This record gives sequence, structure tokens and C-alpha cells, in this order.
Amino acid sequence: MTDETLTRTAAPEPAPAAPARPGGRLRLYARLGKLDVYDYYLGTFIVLAAVLLPAGALTARTGALLGVFLIAQVCLLMALVAFDDVTGFRDGSDITNYGPDHPLRNVQRKPLVAGTLTVPQALRFAWSCALAALLLFAVTHALAPHRPAWTAAGLAVLWAGALQYSYGVKISYHGFQEVYLVALGFALVILPYGMITGEAPGFLLVQAVLFGFGPLMFGVYSNTNDVDGDRSVGRPTVAALLSARGNARFIAGLSLAEFLLIVVAGATGVAPWWFVPLMLPASLLRLRQYLLGFRRGDIMRARRVGFAVHRVGVALMVASHVLLWGLER
Repeated sequence: MTDETLTRTAAPEPAPAAPARPGGRLRLYARLGKLDVYDYYLGTFIVLAAVLLPAGALTARTGALLGVFLIAQVCLLMALVAFDDVTGFRDGSDITNYGPDHPLRNVQRKPLVAGTLTVPQALRFAWSCALAALLLFAVTHALAPHRPAWTAAGLAVLWAGALQYSYGVKISYHGFQEVYLVALGFALVILPYGMITGEAPGFLLVQAVLFGFGPLMFGVYSNTNDVDGDRSVGRPTVAALLSARGNARFIAGLSLAEFLLIVVAGATGVAPWWFVPLMLPASLLRLRQYLLGFRRGDIMRARRVGFAVHRVGVALMVASHVLLWGLER
């Protein structure tokens, strides 16, 4: 996700995009929707392991629910990042962050900045994806064997909040970006589990928060890299608001908080005692990410390590349910 206020610097509209073959146009929209960044969708595997193994709650109906919810979240997040790109292009922050002074950022990942799509095309794509997500969330709710009120409310907030992240009321332009990223990942795990089982057990709540830390912990490194562009438009990310040292301390605190969540969950019985050593590879990778970014000064490489941490963490959380299932047999 990109990181882009109330004070905006007008950016020139790109020249009309050159005609493209259907396959080429689809690739442009896939880039606009960041379809290659699949990390937001990995929570489905945690939910699947949780309901398939210990809970034994996977049926044809709940399998269909998970499939529809997965497609819905893909549509919703494509809408979110497309709206984000429109705002970042219009206020000039993406032009700053993906310009010649930042050669490590691939401008082709920003079709508006590259001039391969126009703003009206991007907006049509974003609204189409948003509408598709809304309809699919309705189907998901209809398929749900359990419908506690908090899941229906959660779906509504998830949909509306995604559209307002950097468009509309612009949540991320009011200092809530970091909280939002954790909440987004949390919702993508706990909502489908709640609709399948009607519950939100403590262990799943912990794993949902840990899953939310994934987008957060590659997001804050992106913000660190994009600090000049965000400051130029007044987008109040923590990196833009604090000094370089203050931002480094903030990210160190987040890394420690993630580890302490695992430790406290294991110590209090919310998670099995062995959850702490099980998650240790991800915790050590998180430490490597921090040292790479703030000791060696390689922020973009550290950001890439953040994706590896997230993927390893998801695999280990899936493994935790396999292990629970084996211990209960």
C-alpha cells in the first residue's frame, strides 16, 4: 500500500493512456490493484486451518463462504489501493515517491504516475471493485451458518473503512494509518471465523492481531522510505511526524510489542505454551528486519524482509492448528 491531506498540491493529469490490447490493459489494472501483493489474503489459510482441524467446522457451505469471502477481500483491497493511487497522484506524493530521486521504486507499479492509465479509468476500476466486494460480502453473510451481530457490523465497517482509507474522509490523512493497517488484517481473519463458528476465541484473536502486524510492519518501512512525499502533502504518518531517530524507536517498539503479544499469550494460557518457540523464527526475522533497516540503513530491503516475516508467521500460525489437532487426537 502506498502512503499519502488536507493540504494538497495539485498534480497534472497524465496524458490519455495509449490504447492497449485487452491483455495489456488487464495487466495495467492488475498493477493498479496491486494484485501481486497477495499477503493480505493469506489470513484465509489461518481460518481454514482453524476450522478444518481442531474445530472440524468445514462443510461445503462454509467452504463456499471462505471462497466468496476471499474473492470479496481481493476486490475490496484492489479498490482500496486504486483509490489510494488516485489520491497519491492528485496530491503529488506518488510523483515525489516514485520519481527519479527514488530509483528503487518501480514507477510501472503506479500506472497513473507512469501515464499508462488515466484518473477516470482508475476511478471506474476502483468503484467497480468496491461494488463487487459489497455484493460478495452480502453473499458471504447469507452463506454464514452463524450470524452474530458483530460479524455483520464488522463486514460493514470493513467495506466502508477500506473506501475511506485515502479517499473520501481519508482516514490515513488524519493520523490513523498505522492503527488501520492492524485493524484491516485483524478483520480479515476474525470475521470469516466468526461467521463459520459464531465465536471469537482468545487464540484466534491473538493470531488475528499478529496477522494485522504483517501489513503494519511492511507499511511503516514504506512510510520511512516515502517520508519526503508524505511530508510534502501533510500526510501524518508516524515517519513524517517524528524525527528519524523517533521513527526508528517507534518501529522498534512495534517489533517488541509483537513479540510480547506472543509471549504474554503463551504465559497466560490464551495460546498454548509452545506457541512462543513455534513463532520464534518469525520473531528472529523481525529482528533482522529492524537491524537491516535502521542499523544498515537499507530501508527498502528491510521492507522486503517484512513480507518474508509475514509469510513465515502465517505458515507457523497454520502449523499451530495442525499441532493442536494432533495433540487433541
